[in-house]
Amino acid sequence: MTVHTTIGDSSELFWFRGTLVNVRLSWHAGEDRVSVVEHLMPYGKSPPLHIHRNEDQVFHVLEGEILIHIDGVETVARAGETVLAPKGVPHSFRVESREGARCLTITSGGDLEKMIREMGEPALNAELPPQVEPTPAMIAALRDACARNGIDIIGGPLT
Repeated sequence: MTVHTTIGDSSELFWFRGTLVNVRLSWHAGEDRVSVVEHLMPYGKSPPLHIHRNEDQVFHVLEGEILIHIDGVETVARAGETVLAPKGVPHSFRVESREGARCLTITSGGDLEKMIREMGEPALNAELPPQVEPTPAMIAALRDACARNGIDIIGGPLT
């Protein structure tokens, strides 16, 4: 299996914490405020353990394998599989496939998308950004942006 290293047919591209995010459908496009973002992520990528206060998070894996940790239970999601992380429940994930992974993340309410827009930067191209180790200042900024957008960081990334 080969995971694409770029995202084609771009809408709005952001570099966000070592990933490439393509906003396929913005939360403000419809009355139900559904957001669909495509994530391209390198091997080993894992966000901190967190809780969404206001919105469920749906992961639909397009390519690769992702270990998803939801409320203490771990499952591996592969291409074509969909997993729900309900609002109010601690969750995180880690990219398991050496080639990286690509998935759609679907939410309703705009919190996740707003946080990505706040913390991301416009991508200079449709490829993964250079990988950097987060500094304490970057971690604090992410924690603050998450809090402003209905997301509570409660732990570290999956190791």
